Amino acid sequence: MAEQEGAVQTADTTRVPTVIADDLHIVYRVYGTGAGKGSATAALNRIIRRKPSTGVREVHAVKGVSFTAYRGESIGLIGSNGSGKSTLLKAVAGLLPAERGKVYSHGQPSLLGVNAALMNDLTGEKNVILGGLAMGMSREQVHERYQSIVDFSGINEKGDFISLPMRTYSSGMGARLRFSIAAAKDHDVLMIDEALATGDRSFQKRSEARIRELRKEAGTVFLVSHNNKSIRDTCDRVLWLEKGELLMDGPTDEVIKAYEKETGK
Repeated sequence: MAEQEGAVQTADTTRVPTVIADDLHIVYRVYGTGAGKGSATAALNRIIRRKPSTGVREVHAVKGVSFTAYRGESIGLIGSNGSGKSTLLKAVAGLLPAERGKVYSHGQPSLLGVNAALMNDLTGEKNVILGGLAMGMSREQVHERYQSIVDFSGINEKGDFISLPMRTYSSGMGARLRFSIAAAKDHDVLMIDEALATGDRSFQKRSEARIRELRKEAGTVFLVSHNNKSIRDTCDRVLWLEKGELLMDGPTDEVIKAYEKETGK
């Protein structure tokens, strides 16, 4: 990353890159598609017989995407379902290997998705503690920020839900708690996948305000959302992906206007 930063800063020493994607390709391989059997049965047969799959289907989810993200930016990712937005974030987070190309990042990117696993049998309180520790906060930091996390999530507004197991929460309550835990930490790079789609308008406003604070604290925020208003309210730059390709990268209003004109959304 240091070598890449030097190359970029030669042109503009006032901007510090946090993420660089260089001709990035991500390919999924789905095995056993030609066997004519259910995926679980096919997988079990391969294990028992120790034979390779008879069919492999490749899905080219991200195709030659290149961009540089800078400290202090909030970047929205838009595009139709299956366009590669979530896959791109997972690759930046180091959760998916590149088929070709490279991803360089400054620090450890943190990916927050509404499907991120918390432990359903544990209380919200214990999940706050474990989630904070898993993100690298010390026990002291977790305890200092515990009440603000609970207050931010709003899950205790109608009862003492924080003391109940996560399995008793609605999907929206769980998503709000996940966002609140992640937002309590200062991040070099924070990636949010549809988190602002949950909760009422009050929570969305708190989320948008917190994202702006994270930017001011010298972080970089990526936001995947189908809500163009959330993107407009939160982001100063947008990447538009379709079928795994980066169609447009530019100022928020300019890219969203082009997207809405093309798609009618």
